[in-house]
Amino acid sequence: MCSAMQFVVLSCLMLAGCLPQSRHVEGSKILAVYAFPGKSHYMMHTALMRELVESGHQVTMVTAFSLEKEQLGSNYTEILIEPVYDFWHDVKLNFGAQHLFELTRMTNYDFLKMLEIIGLKTTEHALRQPKVQALIHAKQTEGVFDLLLAEQFYQEAFLALARIYKIPVVTTSTLGYENHMSQMMGLITPWSFVPHGFMPFTDRMSFLERVKNSYASLYEDLDRLLNYFPKMDSVSREFFGPVLGEVPKVKQMEREISVMLLNSHAPLTTARPTVDAMVPVGGMHIYPPKALPADMQAFLDGASEGAIFFSLGSNVQSKDMPQEMLQLFLQVFGSLKQRVLWKFEDESLRQLPPNVMIRKWLPQADILAHPQVKVFITHGGLFGTQEGVHYAVPMLGIPFYCDQHLNMNKAVLGGYAISLHFQSITPEILEHSLLELIHNATYKENIHRVSSIFRDRPQAPRKSAVYWIEYVIRHKGAPHMRSAGLDLNWFQFYLLDVIAFVAALALAAVLAALLAIRLLMGSDKKHRKAKAH
Repeated sequence: MCSAMQFVVLSCLMLAGCLPQSRHVEGSKILAVYAFPGKSHYMMHTALMRELVESGHQVTMVTAFSLEKEQLGSNYTEILIEPVYDFWHDVKLNFGAQHLFELTRMTNYDFLKMLEIIGLKTTEHALRQPKVQALIHAKQTEGVFDLLLAEQFYQEAFLALARIYKIPVVTTSTLGYENHMSQMMGLITPWSFVPHGFMPFTDRMSFLERVKNSYASLYEDLDRLLNYFPKMDSVSREFFGPVLGEVPKVKQMEREISVMLLNSHAPLTTARPTVDAMVPVGGMHIYPPKALPADMQAFLDGASEGAIFFSLGSNVQSKDMPQEMLQLFLQVFGSLKQRVLWKFEDESLRQLPPNVMIRKWLPQADILAHPQVKVFITHGGLFGTQEGVHYAVPMLGIPFYCDQHLNMNKAVLGGYAISLHFQSITPEILEHSLLELIHNATYKENIHRVSSIFRDRPQAPRKSAVYWIEYVIRHKGAPHMRSAGLDLNWFQFYLLDVIAFVAALALAAVLAALLAIRLLMGSDKKHRKAKAH
C-alpha cells in the first residue's frame, strides 16, 4: 500500500515537472514616458499602467495627465508635466482654423505638418520640466530601471533615456500600424495593398489609388528622413547632449526598439507583412461594462424603438459645431422615433427635442454595451471604433482627420458602417443613413461577425501586452527578435545591388551576343571577299 502511494506521489511530481511553467518577472522597475497630452491616448496608457502595477511591477511614469484617481498604489510613481500643453492652439494658429470641424478641409500633407508641430512642441515642453531634467541628469543610472516604455507617437527624443539608463525599449502605438514602421522593424510594407494610414483607401485599391498611395507613402518617408528627423535630432541633442555627449540619431534609436505594442487587431486592420516584434493588442482599454448613472439607464431602458449614441471623441467637441449644422442635427434627431444620447460639452443648450439627452461627459463603452443602442455616431477614432465593434453596434462615421478616414473606410468595406463627409451632410442624407443602419439587418449581422473575430484571440490584450514587456526584460532586450534587415544598406535591403548585378549580367550577355554576331558577320564578309578574288 505504502509503495503504491509513493508511486502515485512520484508520478504526480514527474507530471508537474513536465507541465509548462509560466515565467514571470517579479517586481521589475519600469520607466514609462507618455508625455503627449492627447486625452484619448490615455485610454491605452492607463490600462497598461494598471495591468503592470497589478502584475507586481514598479512603474515610474512621466505623464501629461495625472492617474491619481486610478489609485494605483505604492508601486506607481508619477512625474507630472505641468501645465498641460495646448497643442490644438498651435494647430489652429498654423492652419488658420477657428475650430476643429474645419480640419476636414486639410490634406494628407497638412496632417503630416500638424503631427510635426505637435510632436516637436509637446516633446520640448515635456523635456523642459524640472522633474524630467532631473531624470535626464540623474547621477545614479545603473540598475535604476529595467525597461523604458515610450509612446510611438512623434516623441522620439525620449528614446535617448534608454541610452542613459542602459535599458531596452518597448513602445506603444495608439494609432496601430503605420507604414513608416517598416523601416524601424526591418521589413517591407507593400504600398500596392497596404494603404497609408491617412489615406481614405482600403486594401483593395484601384490603379489610380495605388499611384496616390505610393506617392503619399514615399512622401512621408522622405519627409521624415529629410525634414522631421533633423528637427527631432536637434531636440535630442539640446536636451540629452550634455549627458550623453554624442546623441544617437532618432533613426538609429528607433531601430533599437525591442517590441512595439500596437493598438490594432484583426479584422480592424488590413492584412500586411509583419514581424514577431510587432504585437497587436487592440482593445486593451475595454473592460467589462459598469452600471450606468440612473438617469442614463432609465433613458436607454425606455427607448422602445432603440437609441442612438453620438460622440465625436475628446478633441472634436460638439459644442463647437457651426450653428447651422447643430440645428440640422437637432432637426433630424427630433424627427426620429429613437432616443438620442449625445456627448455635448455645453449642457445649457436649449430647445432640445424631447427624445434627446445631452451630457458633457458620457461613459462611452458602458453605453455601447446597452442592448437598446442601435447606432453609434462617431468620428472614427480607433478607440471608439474598437468599442463599437466589441459591442457590435453599427456605426455612422463622420471622420475629420488622420487615421479616422482609414478606420471608417475599413468599416464601410466590412459592411457595418456608413461614412459621411461633415460639410456634405444634409437633413435627408443624415436621416436616411441613420434609418438604413437601424432597419437594414445586414449591418447588424456584419458587425456581429466582425465582433466575433475581434474578440477571438489566444490571450486577452492586456495580458498579452504585459507578457511581451516581461519577455523583453527576461531576455535582456530580446535581440534575437531583431530583423537582420535593419543592418543592411538601403540598396541591399531593397535588393537593388542584386537587381543591378543581374541587369549587368543580362547586359553583358546581350553585348557579348552582339559582339559575336558582329564578329561572325565580319568574318563572313572577309570570307566572301576572299572567295570573290
